[in-house]
Amino acid sequence: MLFRPQTAGPLFDLAEVPLRGESTLSRGEREIVAAYVSRLNQCKFCHSAHSTFAALQLDGGTEVVEAVLNDPDTAQVSAKLRALLRLAALVAQSGLAVTEEEVGAARAEGATDVEIHDTVLIAAAFCMFNRYVDGLGAVTPPDQAGYDDIGRLIVGLGYSAVTPPVPPTT
Repeated sequence: MLFRPQTAGPLFDLAEVPLRGESTLSRGEREIVAAYVSRLNQCKFCHSAHSTFAALQLDGGTEVVEAVLNDPDTAQVSAKLRALLRLAALVAQSGLAVTEEEVGAARAEGATDVEIHDTVLIAAAFCMFNRYVDGLGAVTPPDQAGYDDIGRLIVGLGYSAVTPPVPPTT
């Protein structure tokens, strides 16, 4: 993001609305979708970062996040969130893997059309973010403390607030 701030701004803005904007899903629930997709995509940076962001915003913190990441079907989260995580996992495979049956199952658990939309958007965006971060070999913090520092900043200020400044053109 520091290498090319011209693209960082729009990318951070893309994360801001679905992860922090107004929603009936909590910020922690939306972050856990991002962490789950990132784990499925084996993106260490995004998985670690968004797991931390989720843990900072969910009751039960790291314990709940780890339970979801290890097995969302047995984690102590709502049936609605489990259904949305199933949709997110399908998006991580391919957008074409999302079926009417799975959308119907999410609705049956109480998910609204906006929540379904936002879950699919988060999952699709994180497939792109994961490939961007890994494709450029992004530097990852050496330990959890680095993710904790990033987490406090994002949770406190949001994604758009941490956009690096664009250097002036000459």
